[in-house]
Amino acid sequence: MNRSKKLLLVSGLLLGVWGMSVGLYYALFAEHQALEKIGGSLAEGFSHGARGDLMAARESIQGYADTQFNYIRAVDVHSHWIGLAMLLLIVGAGFDRIDFDEKRRHLVAWSLVAGSVVFPLGVILQTIERGVIAQAVAALGALMVIIALGAIALGFARAERN
Repeated sequence: MNRSKKLLLVSGLLLGVWGMSVGLYYALFAEHQALEKIGGSLAEGFSHGARGDLMAARESIQGYADTQFNYIRAVDVHSHWIGLAMLLLIVGAGFDRIDFDEKRRHLVAWSLVAGSVVFPLGVILQTIERGVIAQAVAALGALMVIIALGAIALGFARAERN
């Protein structure tokens, strides 16, 4: 088994375990509190609104929106890591059929692995800092995955032609 195939398979397994661990941690220790805060903030906002206290209603609704934003990203991040791990495993299974030399295959494999880690990391960073840096990290990771998948498709097409 060549280095690039090993890299994809081992990275896929490790990333899958990591994604499942993050999901399990979130489900056990954070999800219920987030859901409680989402429901409580929304109910509180409507209650304040019904009493005519629009400033307090706005604060509660903003608390709902912030918690919902973080909740969605926390759920997305572990599912993206798991999905990308499966992609690494599937691509890794047939990676030796790509019509590139080993050096180029290894570079493509590293790009796919790095993008698979960086993209969800950028998503979870958005819960800490919503600015352009976290978005740029997520976009860079996604771009790395897209470019690597394009190169893989090209490598398979070249192999099919030959």
